Amino acid sequence: MLRKLLKAERIKLKRSPVWLAFLVMPVIPALLGTLNYLNNLELLQSEWYSMWTQHTLFTCYFFLPIMIGVYCAYIMRLEHNNHNWNKVLTMPVRRAEVFISKLFTVSFMILISEIWIGVLFVISGKIVGMAAEPPYADIIIWCLFGTIGGMVMAAIQLFISIYVKSFAMPVGIAFAGGLSGLLFLAKDLGHIWPYSLMAYGMNSNAPQELMESGYGTFAMICLVYIIAVAAMGSVVMNRKDI
Repeated sequence: MLRKLLKAERIKLKRSPVWLAFLVMPVIPALLGTLNYLNNLELLQSEWYSMWTQHTLFTCYFFLPIMIGVYCAYIMRLEHNNHNWNKVLTMPVRRAEVFISKLFTVSFMILISEIWIGVLFVISGKIVGMAAEPPYADIIIWCLFGTIGGMVMAAIQLFISIYVKSFAMPVGIAFAGGLSGLLFLAKDLGHIWPYSLMAYGMNSNAPQELMESGYGTFAMICLVYIIAVAAMGSVVMNRKDI
């Protein structure tokens, strides 16, 4: 039944305007990050790794949280409109599966966004004339673990969007969460704060270094958050008259 729910979510998004955000928004931090890199070449001398810090400065704390907020708010707003929750929750499926199907759908969108961000990063480096080859293995790792960290943010945003029926407020909360992630990373708490995990997974501050906590520990922390929030979302959907 989960597979059918995932197919239904995919159909809902097939002609959705949300894909415009996917295409356009990552281009903006790519441009800003590249310009910032070019304006600070005397300080940023590690080429690809230095430019990654500039790209992720704008991507992880501003644009990608907004995109996740948009994804989650939109996918929940489809049910809030025209009392669609009444139809969804009377289907012969567990309510937990409804929440999980939406989380999987948003997670796939985050993965696609991360791939697009990686592609834009490589294109930007080629345009500015990087001498060395792009660190493809590192880029894959950054984008993969950024996706895992983004899933935590998506789970929280979906939970918020169960309660908040407007579109703008959850997006605003996601933006504020992204800013808070920057603060927690500065305090060396990025590995535990849910809105920092995406940037932490992407090694935004120190791309040449491995995570201090290790990728396995990071994945476990993310998994605990995802399971906990998904469980809370399922309980709320079971008990609350949405």
